[in-house]
Amino acid sequence: MVASCTETGQSSDLDAPGLDPKAEGVDPVTVGNRLMSAGEYELAMDAFTRAALDQGMTPQILTSLGTANLGLMRLGQAEDLLRRAVKDDPDWPIAWNNLGVLLMEKGAYPEASQMFRRAYALDNGESDAIRDNLRLALAKMENPVNTTPEKQEYTLEQQGDGQFKLRKLP
Repeated sequence: MVASCTETGQSSDLDAPGLDPKAEGVDPVTVGNRLMSAGEYELAMDAFTRAALDQGMTPQILTSLGTANLGLMRLGQAEDLLRRAVKDDPDWPIAWNNLGVLLMEKGAYPEASQMFRRAYALDNGESDAIRDNLRLALAKMENPVNTTPEKQEYTLEQQGDGQFKLRKLP
């Protein structure tokens, strides 16, 4: 067993090499976003839950939890969280975009396009991800070629700061 020394020179089993117990921890939202990028939605939810304990259920935390649930295909839970987020902060385009992504997953293309339009307007048209999501929703509305539901696989691709874009799998 390896033991390290404390400032008093005494050995302590609690100290680990390379670990500063007095250092500030990494922001759990940052950890959660990194886990989302890696596709680790369950672990991301744990990180966002830890963030909620410190920060409360802010629109950012609600959006993050909703998006993690979306990644896990828990659409009902995701929708509740994302709708709360846009209600709490109606001027934040990322929450509107992610709600639109959820609605696209549910096949609610007209409502999804409305969410993307709002997000695009709030973002002043600066986000390529929101614009691409809006185009996809409009294309789905205009071209209902087949009335039978087609199982298409999409993945969430993080664009930055918790914003996601739908990407069709090959």
